[in-house]
Amino acid sequence: MPAFLAQQPSPIAIPQINYPAVLPLLIILGAACVSVLFEAFLPRAARWGMQVALSLLAIVAAGIALFFYASGDTATKAGTTTFNRAISIDQPALFLWGTLLALSIGAVLLIADKSVEPGGALVAQAGIRPGTVQDRTQAGTVMQTEVFPLTLFALSGMMAFCAANDLLTMFIALEVLSLPLYLMCGLARRRRLLSQESAVKYFLLGAFSSAFFLYGLALLYGYANSVKLSDIAAAAAGSDRSDTLLFAGMGLLVVGLLFKGSVGPFHTWTPDVYQGAPTPVTAFMAACTKVAAFGGILRVLTVGFESTSWEWRGVLWGVAIISMVIGAVLGLTQTDVKRMIAYSSIAHAGFLLIGAIAMTGKGLEGTLFYLLAYGFTTLAAFGVVSLVRDSRGEALHLSSWAGLAKRSPLIAGVFTFLLLALAGIPLTSGFVGKFVVFSAALSDGMAPLVVIALVASAVAAFFYLRVIVLMYFSEPAADGPTVTVPGPFTGLAILLGTLVTLVLGIAPSFALTWAGAGGFAS
Repeated sequence: MPAFLAQQPSPIAIPQINYPAVLPLLIILGAACVSVLFEAFLPRAARWGMQVALSLLAIVAAGIALFFYASGDTATKAGTTTFNRAISIDQPALFLWGTLLALSIGAVLLIADKSVEPGGALVAQAGIRPGTVQDRTQAGTVMQTEVFPLTLFALSGMMAFCAANDLLTMFIALEVLSLPLYLMCGLARRRRLLSQESAVKYFLLGAFSSAFFLYGLALLYGYANSVKLSDIAAAAAGSDRSDTLLFAGMGLLVVGLLFKGSVGPFHTWTPDVYQGAPTPVTAFMAACTKVAAFGGILRVLTVGFESTSWEWRGVLWGVAIISMVIGAVLGLTQTDVKRMIAYSSIAHAGFLLIGAIAMTGKGLEGTLFYLLAYGFTTLAAFGVVSLVRDSRGEALHLSSWAGLAKRSPLIAGVFTFLLLALAGIPLTSGFVGKFVVFSAALSDGMAPLVVIALVASAVAAFFYLRVIVLMYFSEPAADGPTVTVPGPFTGLAILLGTLVTLVLGIAPSFALTWAGAGGFAS
C-alpha cells in the first residue's frame, strides 16, 4: 500500500471557547434569534410587549454576565482570546461592551415609546407607499416590531466588532451591525420619502465603505499571509517584504473604519441619514455606532499597526483636522436640529481620532471615556428633540425652537445642559472627555493638533449657544410647536442620559479608572 494511503488523517483542531468571556455577546445574539421567532409566531397584538421585555431583559442579563466576568481574577483583567484568537476579551473590550449595553438600554426605551408619537416613531407597515394614509386606529396602536430583532442583531455586531482580533471577523461583524441599521433608517412613520432616501444613501455609501475594508483586508493578507492583527503587526515589524501592500491595505482598511465613525471627509452619509431616520434610530446610531467604530479603530491601530505609526500618523493628523473643521464650520450653517447634531458628531469624531492616534495608555483611557460621555449626551439630546412637535411631527427647524423656555422651562433647561456638555463646558462629561483626550495628545507631542482642536471647539460652541439664545431670548410664535409630555420610556431615557452626563462631569474617577485598567490583548 502506498505510504500516503497508509497515513492517518490529522485530527481537526477544535478551537477552545471561553464561554464565560463571550457570554454577554452570546446572550444578545441568542435574544436576537428568539426575537425573530417572536415575529414569526406571536400574534401581532402581543408582539410589542414581548419584544420590549425580551430586549431589555437580554441587555440586563448581558450586563450582569459582563459584571461578574469583569470582576473576576487577575487573568481576566490581563485579557484573553477565544474562538481561535478571533475574539479578544480584554479590558478595552469589556469597557466598550459595558458602554454599548448601557447605551442600548436608553436606545431601546426610545424606540419602544408609543406615547410621544401615537403608535411610535416607526411605521406600522414597512412596505407602505409614501403618501399613503394609514388607518388612524391601527396607526395609534401598531408599531413595526421587527425593529427589535434588528436592534439586537446590530448590537451583537457592534460588540463583536470592537472585540474582533482578526480582520475577517471584524468584517463579518461590520456587516452584522450595518445591515440592520440600513433597514431601520427607512422605517420612519412621518416623512416617509426622506426616511427611505436616507436608508438608500446609507446602504449605497456603506457598501462602498465595506468594499474598501474588504479590499484592504485582501492586501494585508497578501502582505502578512494572515488576517490576525498580531500576525500583521509581527510582519510589519520584522519583514523584508515591500511595504506597498502594507500601507495600501492599511489605507483602504482605515477608510472603511473612518466611514463608520463619521470622520470627515468620509462623513457624507451622516447629515442626511441623521435627518431622515426615525429619531430613536438616529439616537441609537449616533451613540452606539460611534462607540463600536472607534473601538475597532483603536484596536486596529494599536494592535496591528503601532510599530509603523511614524509613517501613517501624519496622514491621520490631517484627517482629524479635516473632520474637526468640517464639523465646526458646516455646523454653523445648519437650520435643522438633527443635521446640526450630525455635524457636531463629525467634529467630535475628529476629537476622538486625536485620542486614537496618541498611541499611549492615557490616549486609550481618554478616548474610551470620551465615547462613554458622548454616547449618553447624544442619546438624551435626541430624546429631547423628539418631544418638540407640530402638526407635521417633530419640529426640527431652528426657528421652531424660539421661545421654547417659555413653553417648557424644564425641557429647555435639560437641552441647554446637554448642549453645554457637547460644547465641553466644565461640570459636564464633555469637558472631562476633552480634557483627558487633549492632555494625552499634549503628552504625546501633538500640541499643534490640540491647538486646532481647541479653536474648532470654540467655533462649534457657537451653534450650540445659538440654540440656547433662541430658546431663552426669543418670543415663541403663536402657532409654534408644542412640547409633548414624555412617556415613561422616553422620560427614563432622557433622565438616564442627563444624569450620566452630570455624574461623569462631577465625579469621573470611576469611569476613568475602568477605562485605563488595561490595554489590548492580542
